[in-house]
Amino acid sequence: MKIAIMQPYFMPYIGYFQLIKQADVFVIYDEIEYTKKGWINRNRILSKDSDQLISLPLSKDSDFLFINQRFLSNTWQFDKIKLLNKIKETYRKAPFYDDVIFKVEDILNFNDKNLFNFIKNSLLKILDYFEINTKIVQSSQIEFDNSLKNQDKVIAICKALNANTYINPIGGLELYQKKIFKSNSIELQFIKTSSFEYKQFDQFFVPFLSIIDIMMFNSIENIKKYITQEFQIL
Repeated sequence: MKIAIMQPYFMPYIGYFQLIKQADVFVIYDEIEYTKKGWINRNRILSKDSDQLISLPLSKDSDFLFINQRFLSNTWQFDKIKLLNKIKETYRKAPFYDDVIFKVEDILNFNDKNLFNFIKNSLLKILDYFEINTKIVQSSQIEFDNSLKNQDKVIAICKALNANTYINPIGGLELYQKKIFKSNSIELQFIKTSSFEYKQFDQFFVPFLSIIDIMMFNSIENIKKYITQEFQIL
C-alpha cells in the first residue's frame, strides 16, 4: 500500500492533488502546530502580471495550538464576502468561471469555523470534482507516537498503516533518506510536478498558483490530464 502525508492547505496548487492521486491512503496532519508563515490558511491567485495572496483570517490564539484547535475569525461572515469578491473580480472573464465560482462559494459557505474542518471540507469538495477516490485519513485517527518528529514520525505512520511505500513531494528530498526507509521495509518515492503552462487571459504565465486558477482556465478533462501526467516519480 502506498501512502502520502501532508499538512492541510487551503486550495493548494496542483502538485498536492497529484500527490493524493498517486496514493492509496492520504494522511492529513490535524494534530500539528499551526505555522503563521506557512501556507495552511493562505494561497496565491492571479493578479495583473503577477500574483496576489488570499487567506482565511483566524481568531487570535496561542501559537502553540494544533491546527484542529484553531478557528476562523469572528468576522468570517464578512471576511468571506470580501474573499469571494476578490476571486470573482480576478476571474470573472475566465472561460470556466461560471462552473467554478459556484464550487468556490459552496466551499466558503461551509458552516464549521474550525480551521482543520474547514480546509478538509474544501479538499474533499475538490477531490469529488476531480473524481479522485483516494482514502483520506486524519493523523489523529491513527495510533502512533505523535511526539516523534520529521522522518521518524512519517515512518511510524507508515508502519501503523502497514504501508510499504511512502511518496512525498520533491521538497522533502533533503529531509528523508531512502536507506532509512528501506531499513524499515518502506520504499521512499518523490513526486516532482512538471513545468507546464496554460492560457491565463493574455498575460505572462504565472505558475504554481492555487488550484482555483487551474480550475478557472481549464476544462475538467484537462485538469485530470495535468493530475495524472504532469509529474515525475523519483
